[in-house]
Amino acid sequence: MSLSTDSDTICAIATPPGRGGVGIIRVSGPLSAQIAYKILHFRPQPRYAHFADFLDADSKLIDQGIAVYFPGPNSFTGEDVVEFQGHGGAFVLDRVLREILSLGARLARPGEFSERAFINDKLDLAQAEAIADLIEASSEEAAKSAMRTLQGEFSRLIQSLSDSIIELRVYIEAAIDFVEEEIDFLSEGHTQERLQEILEKTDAILAQAKQGSILREGMSVVIAGKPNAGKSSLLNALAGKDAAIVTEIAGTTRDTLVEHISIDGMPVHITDTAGLRSSDDIVEQEGIRRALKAIGEADRILLVVDSSSDSVSPENAAGFLQSLGLDALSDNKSLRRLSLIQNKIDKTGQEPTLVETDLGDSAMTSIRLSASSLLGVDLLRQHLKDCMGYNASGEGGFIARRRHLDALQRARQSLQQALEQLQGSREGELVAEDLKLAHRYLGEITGEFTTDDLLGKIFSSFCVGK
Repeated sequence: MSLSTDSDTICAIATPPGRGGVGIIRVSGPLSAQIAYKILHFRPQPRYAHFADFLDADSKLIDQGIAVYFPGPNSFTGEDVVEFQGHGGAFVLDRVLREILSLGARLARPGEFSERAFINDKLDLAQAEAIADLIEASSEEAAKSAMRTLQGEFSRLIQSLSDSIIELRVYIEAAIDFVEEEIDFLSEGHTQERLQEILEKTDAILAQAKQGSILREGMSVVIAGKPNAGKSSLLNALAGKDAAIVTEIAGTTRDTLVEHISIDGMPVHITDTAGLRSSDDIVEQEGIRRALKAIGEADRILLVVDSSSDSVSPENAAGFLQSLGLDALSDNKSLRRLSLIQNKIDKTGQEPTLVETDLGDSAMTSIRLSASSLLGVDLLRQHLKDCMGYNASGEGGFIARRRHLDALQRARQSLQQALEQLQGSREGELVAEDLKLAHRYLGEITGEFTTDDLLGKIFSSFCVGK
């Protein structure tokens, strides 16, 4: 899919499939007013809700409902838009849609209404993406942050940062043009101090964007360990319900089980896995294979051990992992993703604790708790938030995507290179080029420099009718 430049009139059902009290069909493009006239048999007033009959070409009644006409450019897409709000039955909506199609419109592609709003400068790309993020929000905080992005809060921060970069870039390029002057423009203009301020501003926005990305993407957590270590009980404790079957029989969990929960507004995707052991059971072997795959993809791995029978500590965790067939996780880099959960302290009489252990090249957190009695589970919840650097009081935050983080990080790298040039060779041309790259990377966030291929990929992920 490439960026649309046609002037077709498009239409789509904008409400979810199934039965409902109200169903909405949205039309956008140059034929919108003409289509409205032929279905309503009168010309609707702009921005006025008309209760009317929806008629076919033979003037037969299809449905009754509300029709609203928004002339461009004062509409969501910037084009003429009509919305038909009728009854939510699938058959009725389909009849109205077929009538609209017969009058010259075509079915909209996923995200094409938002795409046209972007093309017509009604929204920038970050705001357009926020529409999809608002629809898909899995928590109240995520919805609030998506709305703030839709209202332009993220874009204003990016624009302010871009303006600062452009201002400094113009100054440096002027200094290059007047190189024959006796004055050292790079020193006289406090260029290094200004660039340092821009870097600090970038870091602040990047920190907020990381919070926004956590709100949107959530954290992927996998619970792993031997059979009967209490993995399913831990899933139930975190989920706050009996999501997984818990028995004393080893190997009860044969497949991965995923629960989506929220910890103080942070979305968490928790996967319970089959117990890791040697087995001749083909079904259990497949469950273990899926467990290993989930472990490899997780943001965080909770290695659950039965503290009443297994003496596992951060110091010998690597050897324990190898005994479970998790050799790939026993190196220092992989251990950083792992937290040791010493479960069943209700049987040992130990107190709930959280301990950070320095392992030289890495560190490990071990938490003593009881999943069945919920002792220490609050320590684990806080630990998961700390692992992601999540701040629950994110007032004024905005939603962000991984591509936004990537663009900000590349911009920061270019700014850092510019600063190093100033501190070293003081080559103005190289400093100006690094600033130009930083500005371009920021432009990818709002769509100023984004390729058509990326735009097509973004909008095609939207739902139809948006």
